Amino acid sequence: MPNEPVFRPMTLADVDGVHAIEEATFAMPWSRESFVREVTENKCARYVVGELNGEIIAFAGTWLVIDEAHVTNIAVREDMRGRGYGEKITRALMQAAANEGCLWMDLEVRRSNLRAQGLYRKVGFIDVGYRKRYYEDNQEDALLMVCERLPAPQEEQTDA
Repeated sequence: MPNEPVFRPMTLADVDGVHAIEEATFAMPWSRESFVREVTENKCARYVVGELNGEIIAFAGTWLVIDEAHVTNIAVREDMRGRGYGEKITRALMQAAANEGCLWMDLEVRRSNLRAQGLYRKVGFIDVGYRKRYYEDNQEDALLMVCERLPAPQEEQTDA
């Protein structure tokens, strides 16, 4: 039986695994170079990964702007879905944002993605509006969701 995944900050070494999940998940995936820039150049970006038995199985990212965390992407590897890892990586991202001083988080999700919407509501997001024709690939509307109750900040855990 496999161990439970470890959720930790993303590093440059994780980019290939993250990009593979991105390409398999999204209609308009980010490039590998975009993730490299997020890790190496974007001072506002924070990403977490879920690692299980040495493989990246999930990732989530956010951009921090003052006290807001704007979710850029959240994805779980297809063969690992349905095991609660989407909730765990989302909660790990929320904790990372809270630890950085953010007070709230927002995101856009496709109107048709009811599964993701259910997950976001489960962890505390509420619906606040729509962005018309937000998605370029098919002009689908996005549901705008906000969470105003991030967890309490925690000090980083270190292994002694």
